Order: sequence, then structure tokens, then C-alpha cells
Amino acid sequence: MNLLVISGGRHPYEESTPILERFLSDAGHDVDVTEDASVLADASAMDGYDALVFNTMRAGDDAMTRDQQAGMTQFISGGKGFVCIHIAGCASEDWLEYYDITGGGWLLNDSFHPPYGKFEVNVSDADSPGAAGISDFTTNDELYMGIEYREGNDVFLTGDSEDGTHVWRGEPTFMPGGTFPLGWTRAYGAGKVFVTLLGHNGLSFETPEFQRIVLNGVDWTTG
Repeated sequence: MNLLVISGGRHPYEESTPILERFLSDAGHDVDVTEDASVLADASAMDGYDALVFNTMRAGDDAMTRDQQAGMTQFISGGKGFVCIHIAGCASEDWLEYYDITGGGWLLNDSFHPPYGKFEVNVSDADSPGAAGISDFTTNDELYMGIEYREGNDVFLTGDSEDGTHVWRGEPTFMPGGTFPLGWTRAYGAGKVFVTLLGHNGLSFETPEFQRIVLNGVDWTTG
């Protein structure tokens, strides 16, 4: 498949994106990587891609233009694939409709997570196309909490956490325990959307199950 990977923003993408490009290419995909989101507004250029992979944070100072937002919306709703990794699901304040595409994601002012570290990821729906070839596994990553979450998501990955108080943005913060969604599939128009909240840094991307999940996402969204 022909894949466009958008990278860049306030995350360690200099670590993760080369790993992403490598395992996508090793799986036989043709991969173009850019930090320039202007291509999203070029319908003729986008028509050459089967799926868009977002390993980027396009909110705050890195928000997309209206033309880029419109081009991305048309690309996905018109029947192409979208794979959204980690904080790539965060919407800018001028485009909250983005959560209608992703089904949810990080909220700039309200979301939080315990310290980066090792935890278990649970396959909650083994029949999901996102879970093909994987079972419960341990990874080094961030367990997102307090995210925006919309109806219509078919969740296949979750993570559990106990009540705890952690330093968040310099202040002790109570974080309630529970079971939290970490991966889901959904439809947007005629397009397929695949979201995983995993994938913070290079170590996270080196987890074999994470790579399999992303490859499953590409296969499903372009199938």
C-alpha cells in the first residue's frame, strides 16, 4: 500500500518515526514521511495514497490550517484509511470536530497519565482486526486517562490502573483507577479509522506487539 506518514510536533518523533518507517517498509508498504502537513490540502497528491498515518501532534502551535483540515476530512470520509497513533488524536481548539474522525483522544487541558513506565496491555476483543496475531503483552508507554471519547468505537485494547497520586505538571494529582481504552476501530464516512493511544517514544515503538497493532491498522483501513 502507498502510505503517507505525517510526523513532527511536541513528542520524541525523532526516535519513533524512523522505527515506524522501517517496520512499515519491511512489511512491503511504500512509505512517504513528512513533517509538512500542507500536502493534506493537495487533493491530487493525496489521491495517490491508500492511507494516512499520523505519528504527530497537530494541536497548539502546530495546529493544521483550515485547508489542511478540510483536505484530511475529505480524504478519510471519501473512503481512504487513517491510522492515528498516541497523541495524534489530540484536537486543536479550532477543530474539535476532529474527535468525530478519531472517536476521541488527548485533551490539551484535561487529560493526564501516570508516569511513563511498564504496564500490561489487555486484548479486550480478540476478534477485532486490530488484535490479529497478538495477545496480552507488556510495554513501556503512557496509560492515557481523562481523554475525549465518542460513541461508535469498537475497543480492542485496554489497560488497567489502580488509584494513585502522581506528580502531574508539577503538582500532586490524584488519578482514579479503572480500565481505560487504548485501541479502537471506527468508521468515518466511507473511510476506516484505527486508533491506538500507545506509542510515546522509540522504546514504545520497539515493542513487537505495538508494531503488529499498527500493521493490523494499515491492513484493516486499506482492506
